[in-house]
Amino acid sequence: MDLALVDVDLRSTTAKLPVPDVSRAAVRRLARAATAVMPVTRAAGVRVETLRSRTARVRIYRPVRQRTDAVLLWVHGGGFVIGSPRQDERHCSETAAELGMVVVSAHYRLAPEHPFPAGLDDVTAAWQWLQAEAATLGVDPARVIVGGESAGGGLAACAVQRLRDQSPVQPIGQWLFCPMLDDRTAADRALDAVEHPVWNNTSNRVGWTAYLGQAPGAAALPSYAVAARRDDLTGLPPSWLSVGDIELFSAEVRDYARRLEASGVPVVLDLVAGGPHGFENWAADTAPARMLLARARGWLAELVGAERRAG
Repeated sequence: MDLALVDVDLRSTTAKLPVPDVSRAAVRRLARAATAVMPVTRAAGVRVETLRSRTARVRIYRPVRQRTDAVLLWVHGGGFVIGSPRQDERHCSETAAELGMVVVSAHYRLAPEHPFPAGLDDVTAAWQWLQAEAATLGVDPARVIVGGESAGGGLAACAVQRLRDQSPVQPIGQWLFCPMLDDRTAADRALDAVEHPVWNNTSNRVGWTAYLGQAPGAAALPSYAVAARRDDLTGLPPSWLSVGDIELFSAEVRDYARRLEASGVPVVLDLVAGGPHGFENWAADTAPARMLLARARGWLAELVGAERRAG
């Protein structure tokens, strides 16, 4: 991809970011180990702890001054094959601090060692844990937003669909950053030549193959395996989605937003000009990232009726 298409404030960082060869087990192991020990940036005024129950493992961000009883269930990215909640420490803690809101970040098992439905089951288990522990957390179990980034956004979207069908308590919103929604993108070999920065279609195909346990693009897949494969989107909660206009997932995210809106779901689509995949995370101090996060948290604050703290 021509670097001139990238927002000028993101070009230098984008140029330095290699696309990881996640097809190699050694690369995946190294990336997972690095995430586990990486230094993290955390917002002031937020207490963080990791808890493991019999069924779920979660990382909890509690603002010292809680200003809403709504809670965010967050799912990290990593193409289904790498990543951990630690990589989103800044995002989760800043969201908790700015909105005075508890954030619960789900650990989930990674592919290819643990293909579908392992990751989705773990996110669902985190939802069930949150429902059971809501009183201890000081939150309302009927006021949960499910959110995530990249593969985590795809898992979040699938979890919302599963909860739509199976749970007596429904999420009140979904908050999806550059979500990985459609395996059919990976099956389109013509996209390989574009060489998208950060996450390209070759890596995308590896991730989907690892997660699905088969090549992407099959005519039929199990329910809740791929968010975009669901035909009926009615009854899903108000949704906020962001995506860069130059990134690999742009078309699939725009199409999912269109289908949600056509199904009667209130939708905000934040399409970022010149935005590479996940820039709000790895370039969080740039103007485009700060502006996107301000808009995203503004939507979330309005949804839950929270007073935002000045940054």
